[in-house]
Amino acid sequence: MPEFKTARGMRDFLPKEAATMRYVEAITRELAGLYGFQEIITPIIESYELLAAKSGEEIRQRMYTFEDLGGRKLGLRPEFTASIARLMATTLRNEPKPLRLYCVGSLYRYDEPQFGRFREFWQSNFELIGSTRPEADAEILALTNDLLKRVGLQNYWFKIGHVGIVRGILGAEDVGEENQNKIMQLLDKKQWADALTLAKNLKVSDQCIATLKKIFEIKGKNSDRVIEEIKSAVVRYEKAMFAVDNLGEILELLKTGGVEFDMSIEAGFARGLEYYTGMIYEIYVPEMDIALGGGGRYDRLIELFGGEPTPATGIAHGIDRITLAMEKQQTPPLIRTQKRVMVIFIGEELKSEALRIASMLRTAGVSAELEVMGRAVTRALQDADRRGIKQAVILGPKEMEKGEVILRDMEKREQHTIKKQYLIKEIEKRTPHSA
Repeated sequence: MPEFKTARGMRDFLPKEAATMRYVEAITRELAGLYGFQEIITPIIESYELLAAKSGEEIRQRMYTFEDLGGRKLGLRPEFTASIARLMATTLRNEPKPLRLYCVGSLYRYDEPQFGRFREFWQSNFELIGSTRPEADAEILALTNDLLKRVGLQNYWFKIGHVGIVRGILGAEDVGEENQNKIMQLLDKKQWADALTLAKNLKVSDQCIATLKKIFEIKGKNSDRVIEEIKSAVVRYEKAMFAVDNLGEILELLKTGGVEFDMSIEAGFARGLEYYTGMIYEIYVPEMDIALGGGGRYDRLIELFGGEPTPATGIAHGIDRITLAMEKQQTPPLIRTQKRVMVIFIGEELKSEALRIASMLRTAGVSAELEVMGRAVTRALQDADRRGIKQAVILGPKEMEKGEVILRDMEKREQHTIKKQYLIKEIEKRTPHSA
């Protein structure tokens, strides 16, 4: 008989893991409401042409693709932004701006499975569409900072850059977009020497090579100092200077607006996706060498899909990676304790009444598990205790004749006989507010 197990790179989430995932997801939804983002749901399957258009060569090679029965080439979504850009180019093209949209779900890439990197993964994705102003970029960063604080992560930091710096230099040297993309892909992999070699092979000037060398070395936590260093390095490149000014304006807005987090500004930082046009960023914690999320500005993607020229900025948060970071930092989710009881009955004649009481408790918002295994009271209580159920309602013939039930406190190992009409009130009183 074959051994059945999950496909390589896929995972089962057991109850505790699933609860933490849903906890992080719930916080993203709460923040979406606080920031005015509206949820959309897009298909897991999209046309290959849409997904491949500006995803970057590495992602194109790792997409799950297939041909359907109609001969159409399709793919499982490797990220959300292409789907949202499609929506903006079609269904939502005439909606007033700005639009604040978010979505949550699973994504798929044929990566080599390793810690924090699987072939099926989960993200919450936020897009602010319609504004070129630095306030939009700052808002996305502020939302992400709020998310990381609310889940309790410590010592996280943002890696921040601007693709307009390197592209501005290369564009002034007449390097075409395709070759720019190749260089940016090398930078994404931290292959700076290879990026310089490729630039030399493209016959750029000695000044360009010298400038790129300087750029790749500039990084630091002091935003004012780093911005000045980059400006000094790219002073001969007008579009690169414009990008540096834009980056400096966003960072200054965050500072003066009271949005504080640790950061490292890196002039040679790039991300794998080709559609970015402005500021980019990723989030890290010291315990992990993979990003918990990342994003940036993309002002030309919607136009590429047939829409009007529409600026946009956004970020994807890795929900499962955030839960891994919480585990590494031993940060348990602050999940509100569910009022949870087991309903046990003594004698077959009381099972209908037990079902009725369980239904009454659920209507009042109490999680009530009916004893369905026909076990003796002692065995049923042992099972409730093993599974962390704090209270048990026991229905006995003598008590029920008086309209009473037994409420047992599993932790204190004590029990009280109470009138049935006071049961919900007593359970509420004995349930802690949080765990």
